[in-house]
Amino acid sequence: MEKIRLGISACLLGEKVRYDGGHKLDRFLTDTLGRYAEYVPVCPEVECGMGVPRESMRLEGAAESPRLVTVWTGRDLTGQMLDWAKGRVRELEGEGLCGFIFKSGSPSSGMERVRVYDADKVPRKIGTGLFASVFMKHFPLLPVEDDGRLHDPMVRENFIERIFVLKRFREMIRPGRKLNQLIDFHSRHKMLIMAHSTKHLTLMGKLAAGAQGEDPGRVFEQYEKLLMEALKLKATVKKNTNVLQHMTGYFKKQLSSFEKKELIEVIAHYHGEDIPLVVPVTLIRHYVNKYGQEYLKGQYYLSPHPLELRLRNHV
Repeated sequence: MEKIRLGISACLLGEKVRYDGGHKLDRFLTDTLGRYAEYVPVCPEVECGMGVPRESMRLEGAAESPRLVTVWTGRDLTGQMLDWAKGRVRELEGEGLCGFIFKSGSPSSGMERVRVYDADKVPRKIGTGLFASVFMKHFPLLPVEDDGRLHDPMVRENFIERIFVLKRFREMIRPGRKLNQLIDFHSRHKMLIMAHSTKHLTLMGKLAAGAQGEDPGRVFEQYEKLLMEALKLKATVKKNTNVLQHMTGYFKKQLSSFEKKELIEVIAHYHGEDIPLVVPVTLIRHYVNKYGQEYLKGQYYLSPHPLELRLRNHV
């Protein structure tokens, strides 16, 4: 697979573009995820002409339509930022992005819980950065996160899983929107989708199965929307346990009594949150290879992203 193209706040790559001339280098993003990602850096303040260093800014007013104002001189830069942002997102349409990583807390790039100051100059964490807001409205299906939220192991896994799935979807449709490829894609991602939403899995299955004779553009557009909606829902311990038990059913006639007992116990330990997901998944992968279970061998649930990222190692 080619590297996944991601938009990112430039300061997270170590670029000295912050108001004080500093940066917010994130080693996980550059050194670990960076092995699989090609970043498209964006610094709203610099790109819209504010320069480095610059006076610090904050959001003021109503959370749904805040103003971007300099802290000491009170200059209102809202129009300058929004005019640039609306043009920048149109440019980003041609970058083939599979997601964006924002700088948390930024009045331009924070995706949530950004401080907004009311008329009494009292801050509340209820806002969204101006550029982040424009970006998310323009690209409603793209996976987005911020560097702060990515410190949460479950949030990190969910985001990275989504960008890898979207990348595979994009590669699948690159040669053309062919129904047989969509059916194969759906089949290989069935368990992965199940771990997020059985409701969406059913809808997507019906869409793919009944697509013969339908407009391919509409079918693929609707499928991608359902896919991204499903994966945005968290894969909980309960949902993963359901998938693991479902997979166990494929070995009914193959596992020895000892192997069956071991697998059931390992899944129970995972369900009790005593061991991480990587343990039962590794055991099932072992049985898949041992018994040549071809259907499960093709399931991306067993390897949705590189093992080196260690995303399933948390309890």
